[in-house]
Amino acid sequence: MAKKSSSPLSRRAWITTASGVVAAGLIKTQADAVKIVAQEVPTPAQDPTKVPGRLTSELGQRAPAEQPRRLVRSPNLSSSSRTPLQDLYGIITPADLHFERHHAGIPNIIQEEHELLIHGMVERPMVFSMADLKRYPQTSRIRFLECSGNGGGAYNRDRMPTEVTPQALDGLLSTSEWTGVVLSTLLREVGVRNGASWILAEGSDAAVMSRSVPLEKAMGDAMLAYGQNGEAIRPEQGYPLRLLLPGWEGNAQVKWLRRIEVTDRPTMTREETSKYTDPLKGGRARQFSFVMDAKSIITFPSFPYQLPDRGWWEIQGLAWSGRGKIVRVDVSTDGGSSWTPAELQGPILSKSTVRFRHLWDWDGRESHILSRAVDETGYVQPTIHQLWEARGERTSYHHNHQRVWKVASDGGVTFGLGDLV
Repeated sequence: MAKKSSSPLSRRAWITTASGVVAAGLIKTQADAVKIVAQEVPTPAQDPTKVPGRLTSELGQRAPAEQPRRLVRSPNLSSSSRTPLQDLYGIITPADLHFERHHAGIPNIIQEEHELLIHGMVERPMVFSMADLKRYPQTSRIRFLECSGNGGGAYNRDRMPTEVTPQALDGLLSTSEWTGVVLSTLLREVGVRNGASWILAEGSDAAVMSRSVPLEKAMGDAMLAYGQNGEAIRPEQGYPLRLLLPGWEGNAQVKWLRRIEVTDRPTMTREETSKYTDPLKGGRARQFSFVMDAKSIITFPSFPYQLPDRGWWEIQGLAWSGRGKIVRVDVSTDGGSSWTPAELQGPILSKSTVRFRHLWDWDGRESHILSRAVDETGYVQPTIHQLWEARGERTSYHHNHQRVWKVASDGGVTFGLGDLV
């Protein structure tokens, strides 16, 4: 490793002489925080140019040193697993790391036997096989998917965590390229009758997961997805068919989809009455709160990283909004007293995650770093105090308040929201 320079470096100098800074070893990244290793010349036995490598295979695999895993929180039938946000690059989540949320386990469905019924207030009730669906015009869209309960572990002021990773906190979030048929195409095929205003989507799992969806959304950007990141969607993501409602809470995006009924009112299923409603102050509740509002989280530095020394570090994170595109992410390194716009890394897509970056010259003092996202509608990610004021402190869903990381003087990083409440 090149010897570090002891001279200070301005932010302008960092930008204008990046290559020289790299050579001097002054830029520190996530890999540096995990472990700083000197580069050594391989011995003959280690030199890959001296030994033939392994042969080609039918299925690729990760490097032995790269083994990201989902985090399973409970072995129960109704359970979830979380995406390792802090371990990934770009915005696409590998299919095998996409978060899971099931209410009765993963059903075993044979694609050739699976059918979708569309009926109710339609002119021509129809049954579609998977082969039928794949004959319709195909489309692909990169969209995020998020459980409405994501982030709930950092909402109650009496149980605010400190040693929690981005994965454990917000890992019920993933982004994929989804492929399938636009739902409005099929609804036009069956002929929706006048007076219809909702649909009921029903799954094939043991919970028979069912959700009501406004017809306006169904006729808009809703999709029936059978592909994910270039392959068939995996069983835990709804194989062979799932409903995709871009920007809306994950629970409504029914997996293992088998039936759509067109109706003139919401069906008021269990998952939209006793569950997935937002308790408010004064004994009221917010129902059909589908949209996932603008949100962001810093993924580096975060727990359990430790910054080995002061100097320039690149703060990195993810932002997303169910309302459309993210247009700005601000970063604060002083607990929210001042803010600086971060750099957004393309592509910047509607209802998709986007990467943001911000250079920070850490002086070695205790700091609280946080981010706030702004979407194209002008919506600004709120503070937790603003959410408490609007909804009270006992809601179980839609926790999109600003996240905070505390960087101690020794470089240790913990979740620091509790320090600011």
